[in-house]
Parts: sequence; C-alpha cells; structure tokens
Amino acid sequence: MVDIVFALGPVFLLILLGHVIKAKWAEQGFWAPAELMTYYVFFPALLLHTTARTNVADLQIAPMALALIAATVLAGAIALKAKPVLELNGPDFSSLFQGSIRPNSYVAIAAAFALWGEPGLTLVAIAIAFIVPLVNFLCVIVMETYGAREFRNEGAPRLTTLLNAIARNPLILACFLGVFINQTGANLPPVLGPLVEILGRAALPIGLLCVGAGLDFQAARDAGKTVVTASLNKLVLLPLACLVCCMALGVEGITRDLSVLYAGLPVSASSYVLARKMGGNAPAMAGIITLTTLAAMLSMPLWMLILNWF
Repeated sequence: MVDIVFALGPVFLLILLGHVIKAKWAEQGFWAPAELMTYYVFFPALLLHTTARTNVADLQIAPMALALIAATVLAGAIALKAKPVLELNGPDFSSLFQGSIRPNSYVAIAAAFALWGEPGLTLVAIAIAFIVPLVNFLCVIVMETYGAREFRNEGAPRLTTLLNAIARNPLILACFLGVFINQTGANLPPVLGPLVEILGRAALPIGLLCVGAGLDFQAARDAGKTVVTASLNKLVLLPLACLVCCMALGVEGITRDLSVLYAGLPVSASSYVLARKMGGNAPAMAGIITLTTLAAMLSMPLWMLILNWF
C-alpha cells in the first residue's frame, strides 16, 4: 500500500497544486492555451514516443479491450436504469450518464507511468484508442436524446460530426501512429524522435496542473443525488465490472491492473464542455468532475491494493 501511495501521491499532489496556482497566482488566460497545448502537442508526443518503441507482442490487447468495452457499456446501462429510480429529468440524466463512463485520460497517463513506467503508457494508449471513441459515441447519443430541448439538433444527427472529431482526435491518432511505427519496425527520424521525446516530458506536469485548475469545490459541496450516483458508478461499479470481465476473459498481470485502473479514473473535464453545448446539467457535471477527482485520490490506491490480493 505504501508503494502505491508513493507512486500515485505526486500525481494527485500536482492536481491540487494546479488548483492552488490558479487560485493564487496564474491568470485565467493561462489555462486554456496550456490545456490546448497539452491536448494537441504534449500528450500526443508522449503517447507516440512510447507506443513506437515498446514491445507490444506479449500484451493481451484484444481481451483487455473487450473487458474495458463490456464494462463501459454495463456502466452506461446501469446509469440508464437509474434514471427512473432517481426520477431524473433529461439534462440531469445526461450528466449522470457522462459522469458514469467518461475517463480522464490525463490522469490515466500520469498514473500508468507512475505505477508501471513505459509498459503502463503503452497499455493506457491502447485503452484510450478503444474507449475514447466508444465513450464519445455513447455520450453524444444520450445528449441528443435527453439534453435540454433548446440544445438538441433538429436536423441531421450530429453523429457524423462526432465521427469526424474522433478521426481527428490527437490522442487517438498518436496511439495508432505509434503502434503502426512499432509494428512496421520503422523508427522516428533522428531529429524528430528526440523532439517528440522532449515534448512528451512536458505532458504529465502541465496536464495534471490543468486538471487541478478545472476543479470546482463549490460544485462538489453542492453535490446532489446525480453527482453522488455518478461518482459511485464511475469509481466503484465500473472498475468492479472491469475486474469481473478481466477475470472472465483471462486478462492477468499488469494488463488486468491497468484495465481496472483505467475504468476507475475520475471524470474528464471535457464532459463539462459537452454538457454546456448540448443541454446537460453543467453545474452537476462540474460537481461530478470535482468529486470523482478528489475521491479518486483514495479509490485508485484502494483498487490497486485490492488487485494485489488476487
């Protein structure tokens, strides 16, 4: 347990530091460009550099992907069943659904590297490549169906726009390009390779500081049933479902542990943007993001401890 806390502690301390820096020193105008640079440059560089040079031959990629997909769909189904039980309106449910399945890839990458180094980065890149498109697809369908009426698309569905966005997602593109380079035996060019490596080093600190800057403690304090239910679904039920799926599919070792860790991540800040644009309950979404991030400081080490018992 001590080793796990020592590995994950700096990750969450950086998140808290980001909140403090935003509150005390950094101007508002700093964070949006910093997050854009992280999303479009630093994290893609890190994923590309890692997947291009790590041996993926012995990894259980297909069973891992199937376990994560099955667990994600199950968590979404549980959220759907909870709607009438909790008597939620459409916008509240759409935020519950997003909060139940959307992972924070920044925290995933940082935690995987802290715990397992480059093999962890390779596995988390594979998880991102499979789960991010699925989650975006499901969330947009739910938002189109249950979002506030004035935000819904009256014309053609936005799914084509979504698919285009997924095809241009820099994290996904970096993962696929890195795997392609890896499998073809090619190498990054002499100058480009070191450049990509240097850019990737900036990903973890800046990305985690941006996560902390986006926390809204007031929204977490105002947490209602939507926020609490989504947090429990995301941090408890989803990783539990993933663990059961891994056991059923024979996924073991670091691949199993990474899968459960990925399933138990806090919620991505991008869910707040989607809630605002497509008629979800944005304040509830901010509460879910903040509460899951804070609660994950305890739940993620606990899941790693539980996995050590198996």
